[in-house]
Formats: sequence, C-alpha cells, structure tokens
Amino acid sequence: MANLVEIRGLKVDATTDSGRRIEIIRGVDIDVPEGEIVALIGESGSGKTTIALTLMGYARPGCRIAGGSVSVAGKDMATLPEAERAAIRGTRVSYVPQSAAAAFNPAQRIIDQVIEITRIHDLMPPEEARRKAVDLFRALSLPDPDTIGERYPHQVSGGQLQRLSAAMALIGDPALVIFDEPTTALDVTTQIEVLRAFKSAMRNGGMAGVYVSHDLAVVAQIADRIVVLKAGEVQETGTTAEILENPRHPYTRQLLAAFHPRPRAVAPAEAERPRPLLEIDKLVAGYGAPGEDGLPMIRAVDTVSLAVYPRRNLGIIGESGCGKSTLARAISGILPAAAGNILFENRELDRDSRRRSRDELRRLQTVFQYADTALNPSKPIGDILGRPLTFYHGMKGKARDARIDELLDMVKLPRSIRDRHPAGLSGGQKQRVNFARALAAEPTLIICDEITSALDTVVAAAVIDLLGELQRELGLSYIFISHDLSVVETICDEIVVMYGGRKVEHITTDAIHAPQHPYSKLLFSSVPKLDPHWLDTLRQDAELVREYCRR
Repeated sequence: MANLVEIRGLKVDATTDSGRRIEIIRGVDIDVPEGEIVALIGESGSGKTTIALTLMGYARPGCRIAGGSVSVAGKDMATLPEAERAAIRGTRVSYVPQSAAAAFNPAQRIIDQVIEITRIHDLMPPEEARRKAVDLFRALSLPDPDTIGERYPHQVSGGQLQRLSAAMALIGDPALVIFDEPTTALDVTTQIEVLRAFKSAMRNGGMAGVYVSHDLAVVAQIADRIVVLKAGEVQETGTTAEILENPRHPYTRQLLAAFHPRPRAVAPAEAERPRPLLEIDKLVAGYGAPGEDGLPMIRAVDTVSLAVYPRRNLGIIGESGCGKSTLARAISGILPAAAGNILFENRELDRDSRRRSRDELRRLQTVFQYADTALNPSKPIGDILGRPLTFYHGMKGKARDARIDELLDMVKLPRSIRDRHPAGLSGGQKQRVNFARALAAEPTLIICDEITSALDTVVAAAVIDLLGELQRELGLSYIFISHDLSVVETICDEIVVMYGGRKVEHITTDAIHAPQHPYSKLLFSSVPKLDPHWLDTLRQDAELVREYCRR
C-alpha cells in the first residue's frame, strides 16, 4: 500500500523567553499509508500535536519547522509556498480539534460554519454543500440530521458538537484527517458514540487519519498502527496489536502500566462509623426563573442526598449534563441551592457562599477542572499561592514566602517556578499549582471537579498518587467528580451515580464491579478496553437505558 504521508527527519525548534532556540522535535520519521489511521501517543510535551500540525504546514507560535520533510500526497508541506498550503488545508488535509466548542462561532448557525470550507475553496454550489452536510450528519449518527444544522453551537451537546466538527473536516473530501484529542473531554457513553461515528465515516470514505491521543484504550479502537513519542522522539512504532500485546520500549510499557490504575484498598469496617464530615439533604439547584413551587425551571440537581466521611472519598460519576458539576457548585455555594440543607462539620452552611464565614470558606475548597482558566495568567505562581495565605491566615513577608515554598514542596514542584507565570508550565504542573492553592487554605474537604480530564494518562496517575499521599499526611477528604471511572475507582471509597440531576445509585468500593442500576451498568460497560475489537463487539442499548431513567 502506498504512503499518503511520509515524514522524514522532521525537526521543529522553539524560541525560549531568553531568545535561545531549542529543538522540540528531533529527527522524526513517520509513514501513514493510504486508508490507514495512525495514532500518535505519548504524555504531555511529547510532540504529538506539534508533529500533527506540520502535516498542514503549521508550527505553534514561537516555533518553526527547522529541518526535514513532511510529504502529503507528494507535496512537502514544510517547504511549499503558503498560498499552495492554504489551498490544501480543508481539501486534501483537514483537522478536528480537541475543543469543538472553541472551533465554532457562537453567533453563526452550525450549517453555515460546516459548509464554509466549500465556499472558501469554491468546491460546490451552496445547496449541494448543504445536502452533503446533511448526509454527513446522518453518517455521523447525529440526531435530527435534516434540521440540526439550523441550530447554534450552544444548542447542541458536547458530543454532538464534536461530531459536527468532524463533519466540518470531512465535507471537503480530504485524503487525510487529523484528530487532535477529539474525545478527551467527553464522558464514556458519549465517547463511544463519537468513536463509532468517526470510525464508520473514515472507513466508508476510504480516508487516512492521524489520531493524536494519550488514551491507549481509545487509540486501540480506531488506529491501525501506533507511533509512541517522548520528548520529541519516536520510541516505538508498530501495529496496534503489536504495541498492546508485545511492547518493546520501556516507555511504552510505562504507558500501558499507567492505563491500569491500582485499585484502592477497601477500608476496614469501623466498629462505629464516625459522624459525616458533610451531609447533603434533598438538595435542589438549577437555572432559570422559579416556577410556582419556587424552584428553578431547569433542575440540574434534583433532591440529591449524600454524605462524606472524615478521611474518606466520595466519587460522583455520570455523563455530561447529569448535574455533577452543578452539584459541586451548589455544595461550594458558588451556585446557591434553591432547596435542601448542607451540614458541614455538624454546622448548617448557608446555601450562598457570600454569606458563609471566612473560616467556613477556608475549610471547604474546590479545585476546578481547567487550570488554564482557574489560574490568573497575569500573575506569577508565587502571587497566586500567596493570595489565599494572606486572605485566610493573614500571612505576609517572610512567613508567607516560606509557606509558598512548603506548598510547592507538598505538590512536588520545584521552588524555582514561583516566579514563572502559568503559561510557562505544563498541564500537569498547572493542575498541581491549582491544587496547592486549595491546600494553602488548610481545608478539611476538597471538591475535585474533573481535575484529571485534560491530563495524559501518566500525568493523571501521578496527580492521583499525589492526592492519596496528601490525604494520608493531612487527613483530607475528597469529593471527586469525574467521568473517568478508572480514576474514581482508584481514589474513592464510595461512588454516587447521577443521571438527569438525580442520584440513581450509591456504590461501595467492594461492589464497584457489580452495579445494580441499568444506567450504572451502562456507564461501567462503556469504559474502553485495551482490545482493538472491543468497540466492534460492544453492544449498547444506551437510548433504551436513558429512556428507562427518564420515566
């Protein structure tokens, strides 16, 4: 089979803050045969996305293609004039981004954005483009394919928007499609639907693909071959089966080991269970004007009750839109609950954080999902960590500086980063700073809202190990909100399953592999396995289960 893509001796360098150039891609060779999907895997900073972008002739800001060739269908994208590269993008080579929400203009209808590439390159008349878009919506298993394009981006779910971004990439009939972590932020049931749609559309269209990911189980479902990368160099290349069943390089074995989390040891039964640290009773929270009953029209959290015990962790799982994050916001008081009670350390908490005491705020902290938006980009790390030390403890001067160093030590970051800004840190480092800021308050309970969802497998495993270590040292309790069931299983003693704003099941760790509710069974069966045939053989009655839950 002929190669559609041939990368030879690719070198990419970047300019540091001091003006020095450093090589970040070091002589990479990769082939992509016609009609095959090749996955690029590795941890953050391995060069996956940088290499993928060179297939369109792009380099990140501050970077440049410094050597080698990037041949796509016989044309070297590294040396081609920009006008010729622009003519290839969207027609011969297209791109599906990690964040579909960022790829769409919120002020324009979806259909107009999906067919835009046909107008830019004058590929076909507008009406023909619209018909083709609808055919793609149908091929990608989107609901209401004839009318979904008339909506605006905010009117569809995250999984639907991700498939719509694929339609945008496919409408120009490209020979090569680049998928850049397109399912990272999706819950497991939605991820299955999207992967199936991607795989079907690629196979039916006979297209080749480059699939960038850190998730080996996802890669196993869609890739023919895998290229393992670390620090800008290829560590190993092979068929998907070869890499999964007989990895040769130690780093590949490390990636595979990180995929299998260590199950949390079941805590011994206590003669007398302590009083809960946190009790939530029939909490209701949502959005929109209140109805006749005084409750919000949209109930994102509907009469949920739960308890968290000292030095123990509660996981909250469910698909996108189930109410997980809204529940976290209601507990923290960011979104005041409309009804119900919150009892923390045997004291009633006001539903609104603005009416809670400083000490109540201090003892219940939240670590948010996206460190990029949670950390002020204009402030150095030292100032970010110093602010809660001053606010909660009145620390200043040398005492505050010493405590900042201690916090960096606690989250295993070098003290030298205190003068750097968030943009100069990796994703894993930023999330550790995010966590250190919560620790600065000296809390007893920390709500972790999807804190590992944007991290690669190796970095996520390290963050989870860190959380466990800090819990043992500081006596913390966690509420861990996630759609990653393997992560929840690793760190949590008990699990609450949510659907449609309601709690549908409570599971203890010793019963985690035997859920009883149909929706819980669906969630656990939807976790991808390290088996290339798993997706093809998986039977899912997702809509039947959801219909059962809606009754």
